[in-house]
Amino acid sequence: MTTRPQLQLGRHLLNGLIAVAIFGVFSYVVIRAELGEPAGYPEGESITATIGFALLNIPTTIPTEGFLVAFILIAFVLDAALDGAILLARREEEGRMVTALSAEGGDQE
Repeated sequence: MTTRPQLQLGRHLLNGLIAVAIFGVFSYVVIRAELGEPAGYPEGESITATIGFALLNIPTTIPTEGFLVAFILIAFVLDAALDGAILLARREEEGRMVTALSAEGGDQE
């Protein structure tokens, strides 16, 4: 036989009430927020092309922020991570090449 759930009072009840109050405040703020009109893109402009042009600092008809320096820095960091992964995956021990991805426990002829 199934019993009815019982309301247990304690510290967890206070935490639940605080969570419900925070949810109420956030809901009120979201409902009352006034957003500006969406700008949109002019007719015939490609959103994808504009993002690519902005990434490489190529001027377009739509004003954008340039991201070339960020693009180059990210490429440099990813290249360094790839080099480090290769360095960790392959190494020499006692004059023989050893790889971390081998099925025989790391030895390779």
